[in-house]
Amino acid sequence: MAKLNFGGVEETVITREEFPIEKAREILKNETIAVIGYGVQGPGQSLNLRDNGFNVIVGQREGKTYDKAVADGWIPGETLFSIEEACRRGTIILCLLSDAAVISVWPTIKPALTEGKALYFSHGFAITWSDRTGVIPPKDIDVIMVAPKGSGATVRSLFLEGRGINSSFAIYQNFTGHALERTLALGIGIGSGYLFETTFQREAVSDLTGERGSLMGAIQGLLLAQYEVLRANGHTPSEAFNETVEELTQSLMPLFAAKGMDWMYANCSTTAQRGALDWMGPFHDAVKPVMEKLYASVKSGAEAQRSIDSNSQPDYRDKLNEELRQMRESEMWQTGMTVRKLRPENN
Repeated sequence: MAKLNFGGVEETVITREEFPIEKAREILKNETIAVIGYGVQGPGQSLNLRDNGFNVIVGQREGKTYDKAVADGWIPGETLFSIEEACRRGTIILCLLSDAAVISVWPTIKPALTEGKALYFSHGFAITWSDRTGVIPPKDIDVIMVAPKGSGATVRSLFLEGRGINSSFAIYQNFTGHALERTLALGIGIGSGYLFETTFQREAVSDLTGERGSLMGAIQGLLLAQYEVLRANGHTPSEAFNETVEELTQSLMPLFAAKGMDWMYANCSTTAQRGALDWMGPFHDAVKPVMEKLYASVKSGAEAQRSIDSNSQPDYRDKLNEELRQMRESEMWQTGMTVRKLRPENN
C-alpha cells in the first residue's frame, strides 16, 4: 500500500501495479464469492469477477432480475441460486442489494454467516445506521467494504474498456486476521482502477451527501434553474438546453475531467474566464449553507431514516416511477432527447 499526498494530506492508496490480479486470484483461490442481488451493482461486480477468473455464484429471487442474470450467462443450479442457497454456499457474501432490500433480506442472510466467512458491502449505509436497519453482523466473521465511485453500469463499462473505476475500501470487523487482503483482492477483482481507504461511516455520509449534492440533486436543481431563467427571458428550448446542459456535458466536462478546472478555464474565452471567476464566489456563498444543512441531515441519520421510510412503502416504486416520468417529460429533458439525436455520431 502506498502513501500518496493529496493536497497536503497523506492517504493510503492501492493500485493494480502493487496488487496485481494474479495476487488477488491467489488470495481468493479457495473462496466462493456469492453475489446477493442482481440490480444496480450486482451485474457489474459479478461479471467482472467472473471474467477475472474468480469462483462466483449469484443469489437472486426469481423474476425479471433473475431472468436478466440467466441472460448474462449465470446457470440455474450451477452458478445461479436462491438467495438462501447462495448465502449457504458462499464463503464471501457480497451483499449488493438496495439499502431497503438489505433490511428485508437480512433475516435470510444472517443465519448463513457462519464463523470465518466474510460479509461484503459496497455502501456503508446498513452498518453505519444499524440502529435503524437492524443489520448487526455476528462477531465471528469479517465485515468489509469496497465501494465503487460510480454506477454498476460504469463498473462494467470501464472494465470492458480495459480501464477501471475508483473505489474506496474499509474494514469494519477483522475476525480472521485476513480481512484486509480479502478486501483488496475483491477490490482488484471487481475492476477497480485504484482503491483508497475510508471507514463505513465516512463512506456512508460522503456518499449520501454526494448523491443529494453535486452528483445528482444539486446538479439537476442548478441546470433546471438556469434553463428556466433562459426560457422565461425568451430563449428557445434548443438554445437554453445547449447553453445549460449540452455544452457542459459534451465540451467542458471532458476538459476538467482530464486535467482539472483550471485547464478547462484556460481553454475557454477570456470573456468566459472573467465571468466564471467573478460569479464563482456568489454561487459558492449561496450554495455552501445548503450543503452544510444537507451534510448535517445526512450525519444525523435523518436522510437515512427518510430513505428507509419511503423505500419501505408498498407503493414506493410507483411513486418513484411517477417522479422520474415527470422529470423525463419535462421540457428541458424532452429537448435534451431531441438534441442528443442531432449529435453527429447519431446521424
